[in-house]
Amino acid sequence: MWFVYILECADKSYYVGITPNLERRLNEHNSGCGGFWTRVRRPVKLRYFEKLKTRKDAEVRETQLKGWSRKKKEALIEGNVLSLSKPRQSKRS
Repeated sequence: MWFVYILECADKSYYVGITPNLERRLNEHNSGCGGFWTRVRRPVKLRYFEKLKTRKDAEVRETQLKGWSRKKKEALIEGNVLSLSKPRQSKRS
């Protein structure tokens, strides 16, 4: 079992990562042993996570989430599924 997760850092930025052990990884981030991004933005809070079957599945989802805007990540965190699937409005003259 793998997890993809979103952390909120002390500066209100978001960090997306993967791990097979969510509790251990959260402790690593808060103790300064995570990545550089979280090390200088502690403490961090777990805001969202998903369980995935394989590392590959987690990597694919991580890449997807990292490409999302802050607004879209916040909608996911808040469980606002409708705003995640809204089609873009086309601009017509």
